[in-house]
Amino acid sequence: MNQLDICQQGKTLTLIDTDGSAVLYPEFLAKDEANAILHHCLTDLSWRSETIMMFGKPVMQPRLTYLTGIAGRSYRYSGRTMQPEPLTPLLQQLTQRISEFCNVEFTTALLNLYRNGNDSMGWHRDNERSLGDSPTIASVSLGASRIFKLRHATATYSPVTVSLPHASILVMKGALQEHWYHCVPKQRGVQEPRVNITLRRIV
Repeated sequence: MNQLDICQQGKTLTLIDTDGSAVLYPEFLAKDEANAILHHCLTDLSWRSETIMMFGKPVMQPRLTYLTGIAGRSYRYSGRTMQPEPLTPLLQQLTQRISEFCNVEFTTALLNLYRNGNDSMGWHRDNERSLGDSPTIASVSLGASRIFKLRHATATYSPVTVSLPHASILVMKGALQEHWYHCVPKQRGVQEPRVNITLRRIV
C-alpha cells in the first residue's frame, strides 16, 4: 500500500505541519508482521546498556539500544560513537520497504528497547551533523503503546502529545529536527516492552 492510498483511506494523523512535518501512520504494518519483528528484536539482538553525556555529566541511558546498518556508517550522539551491527535479513527487508515508502535510502537503524514504563527518553532533537540538513527519520513502534511528545524550540505553539501504537510508523522530515524537540516520558502502569526502530540516513 503506498502513501497516497493510506492518505485516501484516512489512515494518517498529521502531528506537525509547521517548521517541518511529523505524520503518523497508525496501521503501517500488518499485526502478524509487526509481531514477528518484535519477537525477533526481543530474542535475537544483543541489546546494550550505554553511558551518555548529559549536560556535561555521564549518565546511564534509561533504555537499551542497538545499532545496525551499513558497515562503516558509525553514529555519534550524546558524546558516544556507535558502530553498526550487520542488518539481519528481517531488518534489512523492513529497511528496504520503508526506504521505498519514504523515498529515502536509509543506511542505519537505531533501535531502542523500553523494557517497561520506567524506561524513557528525554527531550532532544535528532540534529547531529552526520544526518545532514533537514533529515527524514522514520520511527517504527512495536509492542506497548507509549506516549510521544513534541514541543517547539522557540515559538509558543501548543505541545503535541500522541500515543504511538504497535505496528505504527512516525515519519519526521523537513526542518522538524531544527525546530522541534521530542521525548518519550516515563509512563506508570506500562509493564510490557516497546521496541522503537528509527531509520536514518548517515551522510
